Amino acid sequence: MTSTYLLADSATMLRRNFLHAMRYPSMTLVVAAIPIIFYLIFVYVFGSTLGNGLPGSPAGGAGGREAYIAYVTPGVLLFGIIGGTQSTAITVSMDMTTGIISRFRTMSIPRGAVLAGHVIGSVVVTMLTLLAVVAVALLTGFRPTTGPMEWLAAFGLLALVSFAFTWISVGFGLVSKTVEAASNLPMPLIILPFLSSAFVPTDSMPGPLAWFAENQPFTPIIETLRGLMLGTPIGSSALISIAWCAVIALGGYLWSMRLYNRDPIR
Repeated sequence: MTSTYLLADSATMLRRNFLHAMRYPSMTLVVAAIPIIFYLIFVYVFGSTLGNGLPGSPAGGAGGREAYIAYVTPGVLLFGIIGGTQSTAITVSMDMTTGIISRFRTMSIPRGAVLAGHVIGSVVVTMLTLLAVVAVALLTGFRPTTGPMEWLAAFGLLALVSFAFTWISVGFGLVSKTVEAASNLPMPLIILPFLSSAFVPTDSMPGPLAWFAENQPFTPIIETLRGLMLGTPIGSSALISIAWCAVIALGGYLWSMRLYNRDPIR
């Protein structure tokens, strides 16, 4: 019976978050616009030069902007997920500072349902924004080489990544004393994709930075997405990606629930 109440109350909280997103669409539009803007900048400003520097694409050869579109699109999709963590942290912090959580705590609502509504709602919105990014990529020349099953697996991985990092962003919103602070805490996560294989190969980086880029979570996730979308070798990247997502999701969940259960209403 408790699990039934948890699912029902989580669905209610999810519906509440969707209503907020529909009534205040500006934040959702910004979350969708940022990865698209970055994609267009990297493709049309840097794409020709960076594409010629990719392995197997010598200057004047088969590289250029077309090669860079194929290379950068999976990385931009991951960047879109990480960019969405900021809006989640803000909405959670708003709930904590406006008094609505105080009312929820006086009601017979499982405490996990409130946070679950934020997480699931954020994942759904993020996946919709990623569809917009893919649409722009396809319109500008991105041509995947794999089939429907590989694409389904790619979106499953993206949903898993979004789920994991959304729990971290929920913790950011809970630990922040103000909404302004909540908007700033996810910044390190937004920077990390730039220090991965998202935009340039890691072997083009200096030694210590290349080591960090190879051993942080985003690089194996991006390489797995490239393999699923473009047929490049995946190797052990898929298992490493899933392991990273599991660790991040579990850590974010435990951290968020601890903060939610112990923190006084601000």
